Amino acid sequence: MILDFNKLEATAMHNFKGGEKDMLAKMYLDDLNRIMVSRLEPGASIGYHLHDKGSEIIFVLEGTGTATYDGKEETVKPGMCQYCPKGHSHSLENRSDEELVFFAVVPAQ
Repeated sequence: MILDFNKLEATAMHNFKGGEKDMLAKMYLDDLNRIMVSRLEPGASIGYHLHDKGSEIIFVLEGTGTATYDGKEETVKPGMCQYCPKGHSHSLENRSDEELVFFAVVPAQ
């Protein structure tokens, strides 16, 4: 199965998970996974949240972000992956002057 994110429309998610500004996401959903390519403009973030029902994998494609994982800040850059296993908390913030673009998978568990 091929998912062509170039053909999907982006959806703006305002203050996603309590974050700042909008996250723009091109998303594929089914009963097993949420797969998305998302963008955070400068100053935008995904709020700090607990993954109590499943994990999340975020792979950075463009830009630099600040990921918080279980209360500890980490810098993420292109080619880096932030993994938040089930039972842990995280957030993602764009503190730079450029867009932060990432690919994320949230499997149903």
